Amino acid sequence: MSVNRRFLLARRPHGIPVQQDFSFVEQAVPDAPSGGFVVRNCYASLDPAQRGWMDDAPSYMPPIPLGDPVRASTIGVVTASKSPDFNVGDWVLGLNGLEDYSVNGTGGFTMKVDVSQIESPSRFLSAMGAVGLTAYFGLTDVAKPKPGETLLVSGAAGAVGSAVGQIGKIMGARVIGIAGGEAKCRRLIEDYGFDVAIDYKGKSVDQLAAEIRAAAPGGVDVVFENVGGDVMDAALLNLAKHARIVLCGLISEYNSPTKIGARNLWSILAQQATLYGYLIMDYAPRFAEGGAVMAGWMAEGRLRIDEDVQEGLENAYDAFMRLFSGANTGKLVLKIADGL
Repeated sequence: MSVNRRFLLARRPHGIPVQQDFSFVEQAVPDAPSGGFVVRNCYASLDPAQRGWMDDAPSYMPPIPLGDPVRASTIGVVTASKSPDFNVGDWVLGLNGLEDYSVNGTGGFTMKVDVSQIESPSRFLSAMGAVGLTAYFGLTDVAKPKPGETLLVSGAAGAVGSAVGQIGKIMGARVIGIAGGEAKCRRLIEDYGFDVAIDYKGKSVDQLAAEIRAAAPGGVDVVFENVGGDVMDAALLNLAKHARIVLCGLISEYNSPTKIGARNLWSILAQQATLYGYLIMDYAPRFAEGGAVMAGWMAEGRLRIDEDVQEGLENAYDAFMRLFSGANTGKLVLKIADGL
């Protein structure tokens, strides 16, 4: 390509992002800097965390500067290099932007990957990337469910949640999933092997808590929390003694101008539970280790990771908003280009 198309953050969203919060521009294809290289992005990951990065607020990563491309994990091919470690034609996974070409300097999160043994490079953004490995390390290294324990997963039909439930089953847990709508709850049982599916839509905290209690009268031993708000409050009312809560996401609050917060934190004290703030970035050095296990489980037919691949950088806004409408049916990925 002779131009670099870029999906930029034009202003800070207030509540649900609108088209006017972004701009779509064409600029010159960048040159490789000294010690760095240029990546032709082929696939980009679309994740709820990106909404938080758009706010000018303290977080685990700095806000996306206005006028910069929306930050995203991408996989692509090196097209120009002045780096001794990366050659033209190498496939690389890294944190770049929603744009055709990204410049990688000498630092940052970038690694070479071998795409020759997988059906699509996008697998490095789903099962073998941050999403699948969020589920893998969150259970195997943080929550550590024991056989026979009860695992409750919110946002269970999403990319992370569906993987969490399946890995929980592999580890011998009884798994309850919370999702929105009959179709998603049916998928939890039929496609992902959950033991119980609970539809949260149209229910108060007390009603949802009662359904969790009916499914787990002895309480839940592990909560893998992706939603926050009322869903988390209902889960907190059903903790078993010494429960572990893995706080992975709060998607119900990302577009709320006024933060909701949790109201039933007293239950953590009463049940002597542990709340973990969990970020996958701590496990980046172990991605190859976790990815190999995930690939093995998929090859054995024990793990199913669905992808929702939307095409075209020009459709980045519409694709991104699928995260918040519940329209996506798997790990949401934007295809920008074919491999070179």
